[in-house]
Amino acid sequence: MYSSQTAAGRRLSGMLAVGVLLLSGCGHLRTENAAKTVMPPPPEPVPFAPSTAPPLPPRPSEIPLDDFDPCALLTADQRAQLGFDRDPLPGVEAGFGDAATCSYRNSTVKVGARLSLVTVEGIEVWTSETAQVRTTPVVTSEFPALVIRTPELDLACNVAVDVAEGQHLDVLYRDDGAHPPPPLDQLCAGAKRVAEAAVTSLARTRSPESTPAASSDWD
Repeated sequence: MYSSQTAAGRRLSGMLAVGVLLLSGCGHLRTENAAKTVMPPPPEPVPFAPSTAPPLPPRPSEIPLDDFDPCALLTADQRAQLGFDRDPLPGVEAGFGDAATCSYRNSTVKVGARLSLVTVEGIEVWTSETAQVRTTPVVTSEFPALVIRTPELDLACNVAVDVAEGQHLDVLYRDDGAHPPPPLDQLCAGAKRVAEAAVTSLARTRSPESTPAASSDWD
């Protein structure tokens, strides 16, 4: 099992540097429908809360990520609704055991997203003492999740979704050259919208072997 002692604390700075190159590399991969892309209305801001919030509730089911392609999670319709007008770009995230990733870009408002299918760490890596981030618990398509803000970093926000034991879906949503950059709350809300779309696809295509988790009265 990959150790999380340093990964979460240093991950965003390294990932953002890689993300700039990956998202910029999407520039020449315009889809046929790019000219028709319409930016959706700004999402509702996600409220900020300290990391001392109550524990997350149980997940409604198990969706192991091992056999999924991150670039196949968002359908063409979902990408259009989210404003992504460039072809998905696959990659890997070395900070989480070479997790499979996929980068998306909206060239109209200059924002980008990156989906990472983390199979070597559970969502608790973000709430460990070494994480050095602030987390807000939310529910994403019925799954427990965390909105993750990094102190002194205002150009990106993450949402991590607890989809399976020892695994999680990580969505990075970032400014990609907008003038002025979107507010952090809007970036966090954008990450949540992308995560909701991805989890909806995961739940729709999960394997028959996925086993339900224990029920919960948590609302």
